[in-house]
Amino acid sequence: MSASAIRSKVASGRWRQLYPGVYAVFTGPVRRDARLWAALLYGGKGAQLSHQTAAELLRLTDEQSLPIHLKIPTERRVHPLPDVVIHRSSYIEQGWRFARGVPPHTLVEQTVLDLLDASVSFDDAVGWVTRAFQRNLANAGSLQRALATRKKVRWRDRLSEVITMAAAGTHSTLEYRYDHDVERAHGLPPARKQVPFTKPDGSRGFRDRTYDEYGLVVELDGKRYHDDDRRDHDRRRDNDAAATTGATLRYDWRDVVRTQCQTAAQVHAALRTRGYTGSLKPCSATCTALAAPGR
Repeated sequence: MSASAIRSKVASGRWRQLYPGVYAVFTGPVRRDARLWAALLYGGKGAQLSHQTAAELLRLTDEQSLPIHLKIPTERRVHPLPDVVIHRSSYIEQGWRFARGVPPHTLVEQTVLDLLDASVSFDDAVGWVTRAFQRNLANAGSLQRALATRKKVRWRDRLSEVITMAAAGTHSTLEYRYDHDVERAHGLPPARKQVPFTKPDGSRGFRDRTYDEYGLVVELDGKRYHDDDRRDHDRRRDNDAAATTGATLRYDWRDVVRTQCQTAAQVHAALRTRGYTGSLKPCSATCTALAAPGR
């Protein structure tokens, strides 16, 4: 079509320009799938949806990404737009045929690696890895192989451990920090992870961590903790009671990340009350676990 014919259709309202060179030839709302296809057409040959947008399609996240993320081959140049982020990369799957109607996008392994490489913090990177396993989207072998193909990856020396732990049942950043910073760092015995149980209504649930031999359960609240001294005091009081008479200890982000040494001391005390004979070890020269109240 001639440029004048296109301009005429846009001027009459029959067509709408979504991106340079890309037009909606229908009236009414532009649905999400149409917007994604339009971004791909703008990206041109070899373009794939990536990062948060690929995570949306893969169900790695429940949120729609704004802006739309596109990955294109390194040899191509495409101008970014306010609602389209362009990533030039040599890590683009070649030869993969997507089902009819499915927008081309990076596969799970490359999507996870893209997201962790773009993460602001190591905790955010851990969250993408653990979520992929929690949602049964990845396996350790394929993710390790994908990791090996990348020349530059942030936190490479720690990610292999994260992948191994995630495959074994560490399904969130908080759970990783508990396993790594509370349990392992202080020499506590390893708990079983994601242990199924039946709720009073007959439905199935999972315990975050159970120390079966000692009849102790640890539940982890994944919501980021907001400073609240009263709530902190009440929960630690309840945990102190559970350490001597109950069977469940409950911890959140602050307990595991900011006061991990005190948390380790409390778990050790609960285990020792139930027959555990192992010793608690300091995690560092400044560890306060051995000096925690009640020790």
